[in-house]
Amino acid sequence: MIDTFARRADALARRSYYEATVRRPADDPALDDALDVDVCVIGAGFAGLSTALDCRARGLSVAVLDAHRPGWGASGRNGGQLIAGFAKDGEIERQLGAEGAREAWALSLDALALVDERIARHGIDCDLTRGYLTVATHPRRVPELRQWVDRATSRWGHPSLEWLDARAVRTRIASPRYVAGVHDPLSGHLHPLKYCLGLADAARREGVRLFSHTPALETVRGARPIVRTPSGEVRCRYVVACCNAGPGGVLPAATAARIAPVASYIVATEPLGADRSNTLIPQHEAICDNNFFLDYFRLSADHRMLFGGRASSAGASPDALVGAIRSRMIGAFPQLADVRIEFAWGGFVDVTRNRAPDFGAIDPNYFYLQGFSGHGVALTGIAGRIVANAIAGDTRAFDLFARLRHRRFPGGPAWRQPALALGMLYHRVRELLH
Repeated sequence: MIDTFARRADALARRSYYEATVRRPADDPALDDALDVDVCVIGAGFAGLSTALDCRARGLSVAVLDAHRPGWGASGRNGGQLIAGFAKDGEIERQLGAEGAREAWALSLDALALVDERIARHGIDCDLTRGYLTVATHPRRVPELRQWVDRATSRWGHPSLEWLDARAVRTRIASPRYVAGVHDPLSGHLHPLKYCLGLADAARREGVRLFSHTPALETVRGARPIVRTPSGEVRCRYVVACCNAGPGGVLPAATAARIAPVASYIVATEPLGADRSNTLIPQHEAICDNNFFLDYFRLSADHRMLFGGRASSAGASPDALVGAIRSRMIGAFPQLADVRIEFAWGGFVDVTRNRAPDFGAIDPNYFYLQGFSGHGVALTGIAGRIVANAIAGDTRAFDLFARLRHRRFPGGPAWRQPALALGMLYHRVRELLH
């Protein structure tokens, strides 16, 4: 199963704009010996590297294992949207209550500030741009968006959302598709792979030991856990599993069944030039609609349109979906009908059934972070800090998120994808009918 997932994920990234616009350092070595550390982190994406940096800042020795290399998974492939809040804010409030939801939202706003802090402290050049728009494509979607704005400002503590009517939206997006929206000046976007590689470089400089091409094969639980790899092992006091959508065989089956990988796809156009790109999104916000099967898009630093969506449970080839995604892009921006697509790639997002994040502990010294459900660029950073604080003895924030209840996806791994596909088909038909 792991090899099959890796092959599918490799195929999704072959024409990645992000990979084409970075200079990766030489791969970290594979672990080929026994190692003793305070904390063993599994996964070198945003969550794992953030955990490692915060544990190291508390004086702990840290090793990070990755089956591939930093940024290979969702952290190096996503849309780059840096977003306040959660995928389903109402679910957070339903489970945690009004006060708990406000505390969780405060942490999500802290997550945005933490990205700024990390970029400044470690000198990470990742094209950070502030400004984010959530937009409605049809009048029937407007009341839900308006209700979300009212709750986010009056109940959850967002300090600066701005409602946009149809005319205001069209001053920010040169598109006939959108009928209302909300502007969030605190959220924004960045080049995710540049950011992830910057975190990895910062971790190395801080003394974290990174090991690439080192899958975690088994975790022996106990007072001193042992994480076994093909050619070595890590003996530690704490384990933090940050595999997310990647099947590492690390977590117990019941915990792993609480997430499912959903493939999402992005295309990047040829460079449009500054003048032309500025006519499309003059203030360069990241944009996402509020449909269940949503489109998301933004301009890159080199003036390309990056346009994504087309969620799938199966992981089809991005090349096979270029036409469909391009049609969505031209539907939003008819003026791009003459533009070539230069890159097309995809990756897997780890989603929970209720779209709430799933942070928990298998044992008092064995933590996991998963289920970011499309909000991982920001939330992973604060999640890593929350776990590091819990290891250091401050469990308040960790306990807050651990109160969130999650249900498993039905069936074992072989049935999870078909079940998810049926659920997605239901929502697609429902959206078309309404």
